[in-house]
Amino acid sequence: MVDSIHEMIRASFRCEDMVKCVLGLKSLDIEAYKILLMHGPLTTDGLGEILNRERSTAYRSLQNLITCGVVYRETRSLESGGYYHEYVAIEPWEMKQMVKKNVDEWYCQMNGLIEKMDDKVSTLILRIGDEETRIQE
Repeated sequence: MVDSIHEMIRASFRCEDMVKCVLGLKSLDIEAYKILLMHGPLTTDGLGEILNRERSTAYRSLQNLITCGVVYRETRSLESGGYYHEYVAIEPWEMKQMVKKNVDEWYCQMNGLIEKMDDKVSTLILRIGDEETRIQE
């Protein structure tokens, strides 16, 4: 994984890397998302078995996916009483739209900061000029 945008531009960056970066996910989270897409709704135990990980690890991954909005939880009732939860992945085209929206928002914010750089640099140059004038006096 690359550490900066500069490295990202020059590296062979894959779609999966971009999704992890934009949505703040880990490799295991992406793997869990793919499993939910392939297998359909799963319980935490079911996902843990397929991932070959502890239930708690699968649960943490599901929470990460829920937090960023690519998985949601549905409650199912048992005929004998009680309930359980199944986790469902959103469709890939929905994730694509989500990633695109996040990138667009980030781009606008960065562009705004870049526009403010002129003002900040000008102010800094004026301050340095004022300090040099005072030193010369």
